[in-house]
Amino acid sequence: MKISYNKLWHLMLDKKMTKACLRRVTGISTASIAKLDKGENVTTDILVRICDALDCELQDIMELTHNDNRTKTSGSNFLDN
Repeated sequence: MKISYNKLWHLMLDKKMTKACLRRVTGISTASIAKLDKGENVTTDILVRICDALDCELQDIMELTHNDNRTKTSGSNFLDN
């Protein structure tokens, strides 16, 4: 599974907010903005600060997506021994 922040970028577009403005109102670093842009991990503190600034919930700015290259096993369950 992978984290996608596409919802964040769409919400920012709706609010006519730039990444620079988001950085200013949240106090997060440009490195954190870059991590978000690349879909990399950031701390929950950063995500909460973004939600506070945008008056939204976590599910409004991120989602978990499945990797397309998942391997499928034939009829076996990882819980089976």
